[in-house]
Amino acid sequence: MARKVEFFGLSTCGWCQKTKNWLDERGVAYDLTYVDRCSDNERTAAQDRMKKFAERAAFPLLIIDDGAVVIQGFHPEQFEEALKK
Repeated sequence: MARKVEFFGLSTCGWCQKTKNWLDERGVAYDLTYVDRCSDNERTAAQDRMKKFAERAAFPLLIIDDGAVVIQGFHPEQFEEALKK
């Protein structure tokens, strides 16, 4: 079963690019939001969504299956574990 993956990042973030590359190399589908490229309203909505699952804003942020798994930072071993379920 495919996992629902929400990916919040910054367009200038090297760790976000590494995460994107990791997901792309494995064919993982995801919805990517570059928070720094959002309009004011979109940015507020993205920040509200992030705050629902993470105590602090840190990028990259992956929210898997509506918060069943939340991963902040570039942690390939955690990505692998979360996405194999």
